[in-house]
Amino acid sequence: MKYRLALLSAGHLVTDVNQGALPALLPFLISEYHLSYAAAGVIIFSTNIVSTIVQPLFGYLADRVSSPWLMPAGIVLAGVGMGATGVVSGYGWVLVCVMVSGIGVAAFHPQGALMVDRIPGERKASAMSLFGIGGTIGIAVGPVIITPALLVFGLRGTLVLVIPVSILAAVLVHERAGRDPGHPRTDRRPAVPPSVREDWSAFARLTGVVVARAVLSYGFYTYLPLYWINVLHQSKVAGALTLTLFALSGVAGNLLGGRLADRWGYTRVTIVGFCAQLPLVPLLLIVSTPAMALPLVVLIGGCIAVMYSPSIVLGQRYLPRHTGLSSGVTLGVAVSIGGVAIPILGRVADHSGLGMAFAVLGIVPAVAAGLAWSLPEPRLVLNGSRE
Repeated sequence: MKYRLALLSAGHLVTDVNQGALPALLPFLISEYHLSYAAAGVIIFSTNIVSTIVQPLFGYLADRVSSPWLMPAGIVLAGVGMGATGVVSGYGWVLVCVMVSGIGVAAFHPQGALMVDRIPGERKASAMSLFGIGGTIGIAVGPVIITPALLVFGLRGTLVLVIPVSILAAVLVHERAGRDPGHPRTDRRPAVPPSVREDWSAFARLTGVVVARAVLSYGFYTYLPLYWINVLHQSKVAGALTLTLFALSGVAGNLLGGRLADRWGYTRVTIVGFCAQLPLVPLLLIVSTPAMALPLVVLIGGCIAVMYSPSIVLGQRYLPRHTGLSSGVTLGVAVSIGGVAIPILGRVADHSGLGMAFAVLGIVPAVAAGLAWSLPEPRLVLNGSRE
């Protein structure tokens, strides 16, 4: 079981390397194609809007039929699409490539989260946090991988992203093909008692909470390097390293969030995660040196990550008969809708400066905390001992 979870986490890592690489790639694309902040935000928007459209379909498919092939196929598409952005010529083709990558990400996430949920055990949030840590590390190392490659090889350095996805996809295919037919399966749908009702109203509110978390996450991932470069007057390399530290802080936050959620409750951890951010963004705008801003960035990244696994498990518990669909929404659709705000923030940054864009982000935690307060704690625990 641990091997299966480790393999799923590794798949999450190499898939999300591409998501982490994209914000670090933006300054180079801005220089190459002379883009505005809004046009750069549209690149993020393009990959997210594709996920918004197709990820529920992948989640629905995962609920209806066994589709383990979605994981290796999604991994390959995510890497090949992002890897091609530096090879194609023209802004329009860059948008096409990131959309292909977005389809790959959309194919992997709901199937991966569904497989994690079907691994036996009661500590679902902890298991989901380990799965999420793979993605967090992937996003964190994305800038570290892509930035040196771009500095050495130019935009064609994006082809380095094809290497990790090819290796991991081959491992997944080999593992599936070599599985002993007599080995007990961990990907079967767990039985749901007939008396259990699905709470679509709570799930709708949870979707709003995940959208808010996504706005914060994408807002910082997209504009933090540009803030470091243009407001704090640091280099592109420093901006990429700051983005990596922001993502790495999410590793600790993700792991902590899963453990706390299993012990104290999913909704409590979500509320605390938003409330803890309320003073941090205003403080970030007040400080004027990287040395003072960096600890705040690390704390913000950790707070955002704390809410990752509780929100996914909440969705699966609100819709126990549609866990693939709920995973597709909480991992994809709601996150992608949050990405829609990125071009809007870009407009704000173009007209009023990056500081004002971050000030807008500072309002989001207050609204989201109030919405999270209305969420009920689920009582059903599948594959466990209580309902």
